[in-house]
Amino acid sequence: MAQIPAISLELSQEQEKESNIMTKLLGVIAIAAVAFAVAPAQAAKHAMGGCSSANLEKTETAIENMPDGDGKFVAQKEIAAAQDSLLNGKMGACGAHLNKAMHATMGK
Repeated sequence: MAQIPAISLELSQEQEKESNIMTKLLGVIAIAAVAFAVAPAQAAKHAMGGCSSANLEKTETAIENMPDGDGKFVAQKEIAAAQDSLLNGKMGACGAHLNKAMHATMGK
């Protein structure tokens, strides 16, 4: 059975388009997989350096020296949440709360 050249060319182009779409989709999936694999590792690395007893003490001292007001109240809440997270082994959350408390002590 002979193939019609126009139909054969059209099918070939459609298959090529599908192949390109699949290649792009696989690329996007690969990038997403790498991002999901790297993000928690980076957060844990950052939190380990940031969430420590020494940093908690420094921030608490800075909070004590702040004038009373909304900033001090926010910083106290954040430092309490950081301590709670540290005690529960949630280093990423501890680092995030400690960072917010530090920023509050700087008046930001």
